[in-house]
Amino acid sequence: MAPDEAFVQIEGPWTHRGVHAGGTRFHVVEAGEGPLVLLLHGFPQFWWTWRRQLVSLAGAGYRAVAVDLRGYGGSDKPPRGYDLPTLAGDASGLIRALGETRAIVVGHDWGGLMAWTMAVMDPKSVSRLVTVGAPHPRRLRRTLLSPGQFRANRHALRFQLPILPERRLVAHGGALVGSLLDAWSRPGWPDEETGRTYREAFRIPAVAHLALEYHRWFGRSQLRPDGMRYSKAMRTAVESPTLQLHGVLDTCVLPRTAQGSGRYVAAPYRWRLIEGAGHFPHEETPEKFDAELLGWLADPEPDR
Repeated sequence: MAPDEAFVQIEGPWTHRGVHAGGTRFHVVEAGEGPLVLLLHGFPQFWWTWRRQLVSLAGAGYRAVAVDLRGYGGSDKPPRGYDLPTLAGDASGLIRALGETRAIVVGHDWGGLMAWTMAVMDPKSVSRLVTVGAPHPRRLRRTLLSPGQFRANRHALRFQLPILPERRLVAHGGALVGSLLDAWSRPGWPDEETGRTYREAFRIPAVAHLALEYHRWFGRSQLRPDGMRYSKAMRTAVESPTLQLHGVLDTCVLPRTAQGSGRYVAAPYRWRLIEGAGHFPHEETPEKFDAELLGWLADPEPDR
């Protein structure tokens, strides 16, 4: 039997609640008090990917809020709205719904693409930007057909097919989700409990299909008018101080694919490779990741 949304109500030193933004209800998890840090997860995960940062950020004097993105976990699962402009609007609306006008935005993978988009389309909402395993969308667009990244993106090409990919993702207890986590991470991660948690969360009804809608919009929009308009809008330089973190061992988004995103940032910008980490450095090497993140946040004048 597939788990229900209650599965993601994992206990810890945080609180769970629902927040409405733009007509959509989001499941958020909060810890700490202070400046707001909004944490946006990627594929194939949910808010729990930030469990260690909820603790470390709260301990450093921040209000950390991790959210299940549209279509994931305990958040609403509408049939549409999986394009990056709409998803970025979700996150900007969440900041306002949380009682703030701006936030430090930390995004991994698809959450990172959302964060880049927020910084361009609603720049006043992003006080600082942190992207993890996520090139600037225009940089990603330019490298999709490069030999190395094209091979790394084989899964995304398969995801463009209808119906079959989501069935494969949930078959055999979500075994393919576990295989993707293994393939994209450092040797030895994830452990059995971590892998099981992500496999089960992906089996919540509708999650697999809607998670693939992110990939389908990005792939299919490349030559459509909506994708062209989005790409053109993303030429605008990011004016928020930006930290870009990437695992040296990332086989999902190659480091050389992500490197070069700084050309789209007009503000102070810092690029850091994290040794010993693959696509999920905030989980694979949390101590190294937190040292980079908290050190940069504490710097009042981050370097270029």
